[in-house]
Amino acid sequence: MKFFKILIVVLVVIGGLGFAIYYFGTNMAAEKVMETISTELENSGELENIKSAIESDPELMAFVAEAEAADPESLPFTTKEEATRVLIQKVGLTELNDLRVQAQEGTVSKEQVISQMEASLTEEEILALKVVAYKELYGQ
Repeated sequence: MKFFKILIVVLVVIGGLGFAIYYFGTNMAAEKVMETISTELENSGELENIKSAIESDPELMAFVAEAEAADPESLPFTTKEEATRVLIQKVGLTELNDLRVQAQEGTVSKEQVISQMEASLTEEEILALKVVAYKELYGQ
């Protein structure tokens, strides 16, 4: 009986450690990804190109308008760090990186990216992503 108690305690401790590693690991990965992408966009001047591409595309402007009208209180997250964490958890770091590479190479259309995100995320999460992107692009 004493053996089972010790075994249960050890399993609970190992489970707790595993959860902590997962929780803090995804958090650290999210912060690292956001830091890298933010620095890359700011240093390369690519942020202005993204803004002009969005402003010249009516479909993307509709996304921006939807984000502008959203109520931040009803969103599951409101910061880019939280958004990155949700994306890593729901979509996966490898898949996100693959999408980034394909988008840079021009081998994936925006419709494919949107449909992939819609398959992985809820409507509220997608709206929250739009709001976070709007805040980042327009500094609000």
